[in-house]
Amino acid sequence: MVPTGHGPIEVHVRGQGPLVVMLPSLGRGAADFDRLADGVAVAGYRVACPEPRGLGASAVPDREETLATLAADVAAVISELDGGPAVIVGHAYGNRIARMTATNHPEQVESLVLLACGGFIPVTDEMALAMRTIFDPRNPPEVRLDAVARAFFAPGNDASVWADGWFAKLARAQEQATVSTPVGDWWAGGRAPMLAVQPADDRLAVPANADALAEAVGDRVEVVVIPNAGHALLPEQPEAVAQTVIGWLDRRFGRSPVEVV
Repeated sequence: MVPTGHGPIEVHVRGQGPLVVMLPSLGRGAADFDRLADGVAVAGYRVACPEPRGLGASAVPDREETLATLAADVAAVISELDGGPAVIVGHAYGNRIARMTATNHPEQVESLVLLACGGFIPVTDEMALAMRTIFDPRNPPEVRLDAVARAFFAPGNDASVWADGWFAKLARAQEQATVSTPVGDWWAGGRAPMLAVQPADDRLAVPANADALAEAVGDRVEVVVIPNAGHALLPEQPEAVAQTVIGWLDRRFGRSPVEVV
């Protein structure tokens, strides 16, 4: 439990070594990272997965969230674990918080890994409707699952692994944080080196987002495209994601690769 002035944050920690903090997607919890976190820990890193506020034992703060307040929470986690500067891995919505942290707290960020990075190219009306469908508990489970498949998974991939784990109240708070923060405040990720892991079939954060980031920051970002993956990415191509992320970490810290089974 990490204490803050706005209530504690629950953090799942595993492994030993340089600190890697993992931030999940919109309206979802730290469990999305279980498989990747295990692999990164085995490879010789200390992995911290904070639960978003309102999930697990993480307290809901008495404030209106912004990306700056969410980034301050991440900075508090890094300070408490005394492991900084840390590599921050942000999946989907989590990459916005990661880049805001690198902007506002550059001394605590070694580099960023952006899984399915978006935020620059607006989503289509079709995808916006799918997101509303997913987070509306009044919809039948099969209708919500169909929306998950369309918005988050590449054609033919099994969306049932993400049938659950959607938290509407959390998503609303995160969306408010997005609305209250101009894209330009976080888009460039401060001055941190970045790895953008782009799903080839992403319909929410379309590949043009990664292209725009590369155009904006130049060789400060490396783009890796993962085939046969949508916005969910983590459950679709877990081995490819782990190999890519661990490869980045090993290069950043000058380590010899460790084989991960």
